[in-house]
Amino acid sequence: MDPLHVAPSGPRKKRPRQLGTSMASPSYDIKFGDLVLFILEKKMGTTRRTFLMELARRKGFRVENELSDSVTHIVAENNSGSEVLDWLQVQNIRASSQLELLDVSWLIESMGAGKPVEITGKHQLVVRTDYSAAPNPGFQKTPPLAVKKISQYACQRRTTLNNWNHIFTDAFEVLAENYEFKENEVSCLEFTRAASVLKSLPFTIVSMRDTEGIPCLGDRVKCVIEEIIEDGESSEVKAVLNDERYQSFKLFTSVFGVGLKTSEKWFRMGFRSLSKIRSDKTLKFTRMQKAGFLYYEDLVSCVTRAEAEAVGVLVKEAVWAFMPDAFVTMTGGFRSPGSTEDEEQQLLPKVINLWERKGLLLYCDLVESTFEKLKVPSRQVDALDHFQKCFLILKLHHQRVDSDKSIQQEGKTWKAIRVDLVMCPYEQYAFALLGWTGSRQFERDLRRYATHDRKMMLDNHALYDKTKRMFLKAESEEEIFAHLGLDYIEPWERNA
Repeated sequence: MDPLHVAPSGPRKKRPRQLGTSMASPSYDIKFGDLVLFILEKKMGTTRRTFLMELARRKGFRVENELSDSVTHIVAENNSGSEVLDWLQVQNIRASSQLELLDVSWLIESMGAGKPVEITGKHQLVVRTDYSAAPNPGFQKTPPLAVKKISQYACQRRTTLNNWNHIFTDAFEVLAENYEFKENEVSCLEFTRAASVLKSLPFTIVSMRDTEGIPCLGDRVKCVIEEIIEDGESSEVKAVLNDERYQSFKLFTSVFGVGLKTSEKWFRMGFRSLSKIRSDKTLKFTRMQKAGFLYYEDLVSCVTRAEAEAVGVLVKEAVWAFMPDAFVTMTGGFRSPGSTEDEEQQLLPKVINLWERKGLLLYCDLVESTFEKLKVPSRQVDALDHFQKCFLILKLHHQRVDSDKSIQQEGKTWKAIRVDLVMCPYEQYAFALLGWTGSRQFERDLRRYATHDRKMMLDNHALYDKTKRMFLKAESEEEIFAHLGLDYIEPWERNA
């Protein structure tokens, strides 16, 4: 049953409490009689509470001045579920299993919609699993809103794009990127894992108490969280963003074909802008870097879904012209399936030649397969796979994209789009698809879990059981998850 429409069962004896404003209010029509709200003044303040109570009543909600047994929903701001239960205990009030503890965001969304919106994880105030309040007559020691244990592995967490902790994860990602630029893998991974786990939370962290029981949050990470909670920003992150080396490396690595070694070289030579690098006659660029500079503005701009779908159609048309039974799947942020059989090594060269004849090929780097040399799955988590692949820049004409969604530039009828094509045999298809679908941290944790918890080795080609000394076959991602003893995580839930 929808929690918004759960009516309290049985008669209730009203137990009035003088807990906040109890001034007389104008009478309004109550539209949603099954809901009885109480807005907690703690951390909110009298003025804001009075304003929200009055506004909610105007919208047809029943809002009590005093907390009583008739209340079905407690609305709070900047409080965790544990803090609300602590407050209820002090008031000597029993927390019913039917009582919803909600963040004020639910009430604000509901008033905006003109009706109670569906309660989701982002609205519910979370109570720690280790919550152990002192005994109290009628008080539940195991609250109705308990947090499930959070896994240290991203492959055991469902992470959508609904990130309720951007203020922290954005900070962690800046710090992780800075350590990556310094080639400090340990510190980079520390902040990457912290960002990953906070992205999976169905609630916003508002106090250090909310971090209890959450894995991957070391002392340095918690110091950053605490400073952001107290000051609204991290001094360490602020220093990094203002650091000349960080700014230069972020700019240089945004160029297609430029890595850390090249960035370090350019920085030591005194370069701080791309225009100076482009105009320097002494520098020698690789083919990839030349293409990166030539199409820089297009390549650093976001690819819209319409553009991605247009590229998908372009690829399918070319592939199916030579192999109608080939299975074509678009991965990355725009995953969608096509249909399959065995692949041939000459397919990619044929596709590349077709695009070249049509004037659509702006850059191409074909890497031949080394798969026959592979004996067991790679131990390197971030190792590139051994399949035949090509790194491309294609010319996407605007007429292939819906006119209202394409990025039009004055005097230009096309946009340069980065595309990587990977060719794999059908028996490795599921492993390749899994390896190319999900964030970098999700893939790392999937392989780490396989190694440490299942005594297996997983990469983009195969799953090897070290105990049984055999390869495990799979025709789908679901089968791979099943071999690992994991619940299946949908592609859109791998944004770790």
